Amino acid sequence: MRILEGIGEIAAAQWDGCAGADNPFLSHAFLSALEESGSVAADTGWLPRHVVVEDAGGTAIGAAPTYVKGHSYGEYVFDHGWAHAYEQAGGRYYPKLLVAVPFTPVPGPRLLLHPEAAAGTRDQIVDTLIEIARQAGLSSIHVNFAQADECTALAEYGFLHRLGQQFHWNNAGYATFEDFLATLASRKRKQLRKERQAAAAAGITVRALTGSEITRRHWDAFYRFYLATADKKWGNAYLEKDFFVRLGATMGDRVVLVVAERDGRTIAGALNLRGTDTLFGRNWGTLEDLPFLHFECCYYQAIDYAIAHGLKRVEAGAQGVHKIQRGYLPVATHSAHWIADPALRRAVDDFLRRERPAMQQEMAALAEHSPYRQAGEG
Repeated sequence: MRILEGIGEIAAAQWDGCAGADNPFLSHAFLSALEESGSVAADTGWLPRHVVVEDAGGTAIGAAPTYVKGHSYGEYVFDHGWAHAYEQAGGRYYPKLLVAVPFTPVPGPRLLLHPEAAAGTRDQIVDTLIEIARQAGLSSIHVNFAQADECTALAEYGFLHRLGQQFHWNNAGYATFEDFLATLASRKRKQLRKERQAAAAAGITVRALTGSEITRRHWDAFYRFYLATADKKWGNAYLEKDFFVRLGATMGDRVVLVVAERDGRTIAGALNLRGTDTLFGRNWGTLEDLPFLHFECCYYQAIDYAIAHGLKRVEAGAQGVHKIQRGYLPVATHSAHWIADPALRRAVDDFLRRERPAMQQEMAALAEHSPYRQAGEG
């Protein structure tokens, strides 16, 4: 076992051998861009403590992106209420241990295993996480946006399972955007066409850039958009400008940057990363509040790109019931939580036992508002 104080302490090929190529956010390059830009560091409340399992020859066969956290911001699985209740009762919730990708609500594996990992490697990772928490006196371990089977395995160690939801678009083999529209109910189909036409009517040109097509000028503009959106929504920008520049330099072939331009000036942008079969929507921003521009840049352009490149899915990120009417349907997300204090564990367990069925009912209710045509509809 090794505990890394930074992702730079392991070779990219070693880490990526465990992370795989499907999910770009788990890659050494992405995690490195976060750390080297200063977006993820001790003074921002993210202390890297990555867990790595090596075989006798020194090859990494298992890993987990791990951080000691001094707060719960940038996680998208909200436990502020747990922290407040515990501290009101005299406990100390922070620091805690988090296994996740910072600022990234993208589901995927969190206990990363090399294809040739020995049996028991995942158990070694979990044992190490619990040992870190116990030795350091941490209140809890949180494995966010994990896979369902990981949560099942973690339950054997006393982790509690939490359900969340996101909205994803699935490609049913469409050849064009019009093919997708043809699957919608007539009223919804007209609505989407109207929204797309509104952006064009405003004299705006929208295009998707990738690789060398994205220049420093684009990143400078996008960072301004990001700051403007962060100021409106959160009042706190987590990501440093250098993060986006590093992302373009090291992962440009996996970046899909949608830009909206008018009169030669870039006025809005949406950042996506491309996986093996999925386009992941991440950040959006604009300097002008124009009707439907957000929908065009974030949702419709992503669908266009996925269809053109034969991708199976678009994952549009956290929250946003309005996504349903744009063809993105609710799906479950999963996280697992280990609580050291028995009293707090019982309280959280009771809360999750009530939250899970409520979340399932909510997803079922939202699915009834699907914009897709039912049998007999036009």
